[in-house]
Amino acid sequence: MTKYSEVMNEIQSRIESGSLSPGGKLPSVRSLSNELQCSINTVVKAYAELEKDHKVYAVRKSGYFLVGSSAAPHEKTSGVIDFSSAGPDRSKMPYRDYQHCMNQAIDVYKEEMFQYSDPLGLGTLRQQLSKHLQDLQVFAQPDRIAIVSGSQQALDLLVSLPFPNGKDQICVEQPTHFSFIESISSRNLQAIGIEMTNKGIDLEQLEEIFQLGTIKFFYTVSRFQNPTGYSYSNNEKRRIVELAQLYDVYIIEDDYMGDLDTRRKADPMFAYDPSGRVIYTKSFSKVLLPGLRLGTAVLPREMVEGFQKAKFAADVHTPVLTQGALEIYLKSGMYNAHIEKLRKQYRTKGLILHKAYLDHLPEGTSFSGGESGFYSTINLPDGLKANALAHFLKEKNVLVQDATSMFLPPYRKENVIRISVSQVEDHLIRVGVKRIGEGINELWIKRKHY
Repeated sequence: MTKYSEVMNEIQSRIESGSLSPGGKLPSVRSLSNELQCSINTVVKAYAELEKDHKVYAVRKSGYFLVGSSAAPHEKTSGVIDFSSAGPDRSKMPYRDYQHCMNQAIDVYKEEMFQYSDPLGLGTLRQQLSKHLQDLQVFAQPDRIAIVSGSQQALDLLVSLPFPNGKDQICVEQPTHFSFIESISSRNLQAIGIEMTNKGIDLEQLEEIFQLGTIKFFYTVSRFQNPTGYSYSNNEKRRIVELAQLYDVYIIEDDYMGDLDTRRKADPMFAYDPSGRVIYTKSFSKVLLPGLRLGTAVLPREMVEGFQKAKFAADVHTPVLTQGALEIYLKSGMYNAHIEKLRKQYRTKGLILHKAYLDHLPEGTSFSGGESGFYSTINLPDGLKANALAHFLKEKNVLVQDATSMFLPPYRKENVIRISVSQVEDHLIRVGVKRIGEGINELWIKRKHY
């Protein structure tokens, strides 16, 4: 170990012990060299490296100060198999690569950070996204693309906007993710649910809803649906678009994880009607860094102005720095390389999960989306409630999500749990599913005795 590395380790030890706190001043170069009995140049080199790592910063004529948060580093609870956390695998996230892009964005967009930006997003990023989305069979000019603070913001704005068809009801898959449920419920909007099963939705029922209702749009997660993990086939997508065209219904297609689809010939619904009938939304949260809160929406031209006004009212614009960093990340090719690794990782997890379901889930249960590698649901036998199983499994160090809140009240089911294997190590997936199966059996036996 070099001498300056020893100095860096000493500073790190003082940070961890609490003797140095965020914003606190570090020892002067001369005093630390005397204390550690090393040269002044060694301390200068150590401080320079710490500054390069963004752990300290220098103030001219004042010295060095500690950067950072006082928050403790994230640690996994020992022995717990967490199927409830649905974020991306921390170990696979490109922190360092994205840090380089953030640093470059500070230089490239320093002037833009002194003024308000276009509510629809940086023009250069929208151009880059127009090119990027072509790989997903989404062809749209930059003037139809909006940058949003996570795709949920786009969805939340769209539920309140008037649509060109003049209708007022929303059709939504049941279950769906609770953030969209909250967007609907908080505004007391009229919503009609259609059941999502392990075989998809009933297209005849969907046609009946479109025909008899006043549906302004159908909200669908077309791939790796949250929470079921279901992905529509191309034939199903084409038929849904045909029904929307026939009955003057718009589609909001949430393709938040389309990048991870290993079926190379799978198309989004947008590809079957790029004119604007299908509004395409996409998030970078699940595949990049959730804390960045970045997403995009491809809008019909006739709705761009209204969306722009709503976006401005919500937050003026998405932060310029994170937009600039995403542009650099996409343009550099880093994103495509990162996605290729994630596809393989989640595909492997999905195969392990599917096999574990077949081996360990008891009779009377059913599952969906076992091959998705991200989300999946288990339907419990009649009489067993999801919240009871979730509490029971927690005692066994297995965490699962009660999916009851992912249903609109009229369609609520209380016997569905959601699991995600995105943050579970591969060798623990089978172990966890086996405990879930055992837990279902134990609760079922107890129920029969009462």
